Amino acid sequence: MTSYFLSAFIYLAAAVIAVPIAKKLGLGSVLGYLIAGVVIGPLIGLVGEETTSIQHFAEFGVVMMLFLVGLELEPKMLWEMRNRLIGLGGLQVGLTVSAVTGIALWFVEQWTVALAIGLIFSLSSTAIVLQTFNEKGLAKTEGGKNAFSVLLFQDIAVIPMLALIPLLALPDLVEKAKSVASSAAEHHEELSLVVGLPGWAYAMVVIAAIAGVVIGGHYLSRPLFRFVASSGLREIFTATALMLVIGIAALMSLVGLSPALGTFLAGVVLANSEFRHELESNIEPFKGLLLGLFFITVGAGIDFGVLFNDLGGIVAMTLGLMALKAFVLLILTVIFKIRCSDRWLFSLSLAQAGEFGFVLLSFTVQQHVLPVDIAQPLSLVVALSMFLTPGLFIFFDKMIVPRYEKTLNSREADEIEETGTVIIAGVGRFGQIINRLLVANNVKTIALDHGTRQVDVLRKIGTKSYYGDATRPDLLHTAGIEHAQLFVIAIDDTERAVELAKYIKHTYPHVKILARAYDRGHHYALKSVGADIIISETYHSALKLGTEALKEVGFHPFKVEQLKAAFLDVEAKSKEGLYQAWKNSTEDNKYSSDYVNLFMQLEDEIEKAMSGDREDGHTRTERGWTPPPRDYTKSLGSSPD
Repeated sequence: MTSYFLSAFIYLAAAVIAVPIAKKLGLGSVLGYLIAGVVIGPLIGLVGEETTSIQHFAEFGVVMMLFLVGLELEPKMLWEMRNRLIGLGGLQVGLTVSAVTGIALWFVEQWTVALAIGLIFSLSSTAIVLQTFNEKGLAKTEGGKNAFSVLLFQDIAVIPMLALIPLLALPDLVEKAKSVASSAAEHHEELSLVVGLPGWAYAMVVIAAIAGVVIGGHYLSRPLFRFVASSGLREIFTATALMLVIGIAALMSLVGLSPALGTFLAGVVLANSEFRHELESNIEPFKGLLLGLFFITVGAGIDFGVLFNDLGGIVAMTLGLMALKAFVLLILTVIFKIRCSDRWLFSLSLAQAGEFGFVLLSFTVQQHVLPVDIAQPLSLVVALSMFLTPGLFIFFDKMIVPRYEKTLNSREADEIEETGTVIIAGVGRFGQIINRLLVANNVKTIALDHGTRQVDVLRKIGTKSYYGDATRPDLLHTAGIEHAQLFVIAIDDTERAVELAKYIKHTYPHVKILARAYDRGHHYALKSVGADIIISETYHSALKLGTEALKEVGFHPFKVEQLKAAFLDVEAKSKEGLYQAWKNSTEDNKYSSDYVNLFMQLEDEIEKAMSGDREDGHTRTERGWTPPPRDYTKSLGSSPD
């Protein structure tokens, strides 16, 4: 028992140390896990033979991940993405299998061995790619969506691959296996419901298992979850969620199917369930921990002895495989018209071999398709390609994205042939509303934005705007800033916004500056350089939503207006004091103890104002409200408090 505790401590300690460091260095959590595994495994030998056993357990993290992916996909959504799923995914698998098999035939004599290698290397790492997409916010990009479609098809394609591989068995390996079969059976016997069944019976069992998952998930899961939820015990709901995932994975294994595919199917079935979000919140922590453990075991499982015996060959195979897969994916981007940086994101993110490669390698050895001396270096190729994948994402961030941003922004600024009373810098979601309001009231505006796509989209819907960097003095001169009355700053870059306000106030002091602030610090910085009117972008919307929340929990609208007015009054009175405290602080610590103390006093004042019963006159907003009649609650069917 002590050895299990020590192993668990070593794995967790390695993750706790390596992952935060990797994140701070911009390497991503996946590379942190992989490095941690290499350090505690091959380098210093803290873990050893138990790594393979732990990896089988940690692979359950992949199963949980696909269950959560399924929960996010409604059947209708799957149908809508069928073209990318079947077309893009099918072509990727088909072309990669063909290319790898063709190359492998140069090095091995048996075509069955070459085909098995092609099947193994055609898959990519769902775990690494989706984890990195989520961390970097790439899942909603065009490249991310297409990559997800391919990964989804690959996961589904594992089933026919598992069915095909036994048919590729080598007669020599089968004969050798028969001589040790009896002794091996004494030590290990895999549970299965389909061993020895004829083909038609096996097909019937598989269909029954899949039908059971679909029908049970649709009709039986809801009554079960309602029954469990009625207990009010969160831990029992967690146990139920784990029971569901583990049970489906076990059923799929018993009938010889992929547990990951079974849980994915169950997730899709439950995507419309009212318990979906509760299931996600309960499974997510286990998924994250097990996936991290899986990545560590991949790093720890690298056999440096086998690697150094043929270092050049294994590295060449790894790099050649990644280059080949990237080339195939680039061809598909041309066919399916995936453009710009999305093309490279799609190609680079899927260039590695995947975790299911380990599963297929193990299965091919068990089914006497690949000899062990070939399977060992191939497993290193899979592991190394996964290890190098975070580096491809770093290359994408540092080299590809800036290049395309530079290309997009290399467009010459538009010629501005008119002037306006108001110049608006930035016509995103914030600046658009300001521009529309002014134009609707016949106020002449000049709207500038340095995003080419944004300007082009606005022109398509009839909103006149100009491409150009509003911080350029020559562009401001062309826009007629000398004769403008107002300058609205609504750009996203906080530093550039402050510098722009400072320049305009110094060069054109007659122009009033109206600016959007990102937060309190940005508000104070804009005020310090002379901006005349500053509005925090979320302040009033948050206040509005807060007042609606008070109404929903039972406060009468008249009372809510009083509370809102009191809140605004206290905030207005404290605004100048907080600004002065911020202004008098050092550059290194703008939020000094004096500022913090004033802010805490502000919170106390707000609390007092909220709890007091106001007797003073109403504000202008409150005058529009008629106090409720004495017996208004009777009409609502409730008694007064």
